Amino acid sequence: MKTSIRVQWAITTMVMMAGTLLLCWFINNTFLEDYYELDKERIVQTTYERLNTAAIMDTLETDEFKETLMDDAFRYNMGIEVIDQNSEIVFVASFNGAQLQERLFRYIMRIPIGGGMGKEQMPEPGSIFKVLDIRSNTEYIETYGQLDDGSWYIISTTMESIRDSVMLSNRFLAYIGAVAIVLGCIISWMVSKKVAKPILELAEISEKMTRLDFEAKYQGREHNEIGLLGENINKLSESLEQNISELKTANNELQKDIEKKEQIDEMRKEFLSNVSHELKTPIALIQGYAEGLKEGIYDDPESMDFYCEVIMDEANKMNTMVKRLLTLNQLEFGNDVVSMERFDIVALIRNYLQSAGILIKQNELAVRLQESEPIYVWADEFKTEEVFMNYFTNAVYHCEGKKIIDITFEHRDGRVRVGIFNTGEQIPKESLIHLWEKFYKVDKARTREYGGSGVGLSIVKAIMESMNQQYGVENYNNGVKFWFELETVKES
Repeated sequence: MKTSIRVQWAITTMVMMAGTLLLCWFINNTFLEDYYELDKERIVQTTYERLNTAAIMDTLETDEFKETLMDDAFRYNMGIEVIDQNSEIVFVASFNGAQLQERLFRYIMRIPIGGGMGKEQMPEPGSIFKVLDIRSNTEYIETYGQLDDGSWYIISTTMESIRDSVMLSNRFLAYIGAVAIVLGCIISWMVSKKVAKPILELAEISEKMTRLDFEAKYQGREHNEIGLLGENINKLSESLEQNISELKTANNELQKDIEKKEQIDEMRKEFLSNVSHELKTPIALIQGYAEGLKEGIYDDPESMDFYCEVIMDEANKMNTMVKRLLTLNQLEFGNDVVSMERFDIVALIRNYLQSAGILIKQNELAVRLQESEPIYVWADEFKTEEVFMNYFTNAVYHCEGKKIIDITFEHRDGRVRVGIFNTGEQIPKESLIHLWEKFYKVDKARTREYGGSGVGLSIVKAIMESMNQQYGVENYNNGVKFWFELETVKES
């Protein structure tokens, strides 16, 4: 982030306030004096029109008109004098009536009054003009002339010190403007923090979304455009998570389809060969014991029960093996869809261990699960549990010595490696590369003892390859560790 919106907001506000202040100062300094003069001329013109109207209507000498005119003279700081044709005063409103009357006579007689005004510059009756009184160094806006009834009039108003007023106004404006800018900047900084906070929150959520982390949701409750944006981002997050899940599922299906056609013929041949081999032994046992029962080799009930138990046990093993072979067949031939989901692998393992509590207790095992925060992964949850179950079952039946099973989690570049370690004998090196083959058994007698079919690790291999993930096994001095990896959900 090069420049935060908060800083931009504050700078923009300061520039706007400073610009407004400078514009006001420029307009005040440039046009206020002219505006003031125009306003004085308007007042003088309006007063003349009222005088002339009163002269026409013969109301100049009424008390009501004189009172109104006196109020205007006081309000606008004007001097007004009206004399009739006999030079008798009809109306006067001025603190210095004699001086005002003197100027009126000089105007009538066309006698220059100084202030740079010669005879040739004498104003014409009825015009509005500026004149400087050199005695008081005061500038006036005046008009004189005759009303329609023949009376003479003079209207005079001081310009006062408009330039001083403009300077004072500008100085006052500068002081007030400086205070306003400081207060405005403080308020703007505080307001910008409130505005920028939800925007920064949305930016953080969108950044997490770029890393495919859709856990964070916008929690703001603003009823404005930002609130609408947050609501839409939440909807987008949910839609993206669903689409990515579907995309990963479709991607896995596509990768499987590419490989399936090349492997299908070989897998069929291998499957038929292995099944016929594995079924040969239990079928022979069932046939032999069944013939023994038929021929009555042993007549006592105890021996007959033993024969029946062997037949039932072998039939049960065959049933289990056929089911597992069917599962393996579906995986290898791509008939079982891999549904990529987002779930917590730690919670899955913890739940499985609770359900396997009786098995653990019967075998007197110490199972230790590494403490971990939730670890979210992309995988098929049901098939992942199948992988863990096969690993854990192997660990249970091959656990010796201290009878400890350790379950660990190791993060590796966007993946988590789940390890299942059991104390006991190592797997021979020559057997390591064959472990994942169907029906391969390191210790055939022991495998048959607990009912193993030799296809559990083949199922693990098929599941992990269907999800395009890694798996393996490692020997340790005191035992064996099987592991598998899954893609983790990227965290912020």
